[in-house]
Amino acid sequence: MARRCRSAPDRLGHLVPTDPCVGVAAIRALYEANGYVWLKGFLNRADVIDFRGWVFSHLGDAGLIEPGSEPALGNAADGMLDKGLADRRLMSLVRSATYEGFCAQPRLSGFMDQFLGGLSYLHKRKLMRFTQPGTPAATPAHYDLVYLRGGTSRVVTAWIPIGDTPVEMGGLAYLEGSHAIGTAMEARFEKDNAALAPQERISAFNRNMTEGGWVSKDLPDMAERFDTRWLVADYEAGDVVLHSPFMIHASTTNRSADRRIRLSTDIRYQNVDDEIDARWNNHWSLDDML
Repeated sequence: MARRCRSAPDRLGHLVPTDPCVGVAAIRALYEANGYVWLKGFLNRADVIDFRGWVFSHLGDAGLIEPGSEPALGNAADGMLDKGLADRRLMSLVRSATYEGFCAQPRLSGFMDQFLGGLSYLHKRKLMRFTQPGTPAATPAHYDLVYLRGGTSRVVTAWIPIGDTPVEMGGLAYLEGSHAIGTAMEARFEKDNAALAPQERISAFNRNMTEGGWVSKDLPDMAERFDTRWLVADYEAGDVVLHSPFMIHASTTNRSADRRIRLSTDIRYQNVDDEIDARWNNHWSLDDML
């Protein structure tokens, strides 16, 4: 982000973790009340770290990780990244059986069946991202339904940090209470977009949206404007965060002093009986305009 949120309690706070053992009903109630639920240690920590190592072992020859280092550490190389090769390799990884298995592991799939009250559908389009330390890479504030307007609004995003991700590494930050703000924004956009052609109406790039469907690049201004706080967290391998499609969130820059690369995946679930956005029936591509 262009400038940092001031650390006063009324503008910056922390996500509240939830023990998955409280049960699905309690988790669903927290999700509906807060727009998110941070499930601590939901996945097996060792499995997540092993998967992190597998990903980085396939990106090493692109100059991403420090030569000779343990891939699971994700230590950034000092040299120049071959971005073209890294992007091509990443697109291969998200199409692989290993990645699919990580996203569709039984504990997560079974839980989502219960959480959604029926058979869960995992969208084919799944995103995995790495962020190097000391780079300006960050994701502006947005809510996910902007990119999923062709289907149901009852989509649930699961954001999974692949490795320990303390605040300084720039994991997801959530605007507190913003699922209500996002709902109001979407109602206004629906009204503004009513006269547009169907394909333009569901596009995040339509004339009534900011570029790419972003709400704002200025996170501190948003906290001031809506008189609320950005919530951050020290995520650990094994954590899973579920958030509403209306919940406004962003990522910040990776300022890891240990030069660790941030790695995460975000995947979407819905009840299989609800309308599915056909644009998400394809694998993620960097140029797919979603």
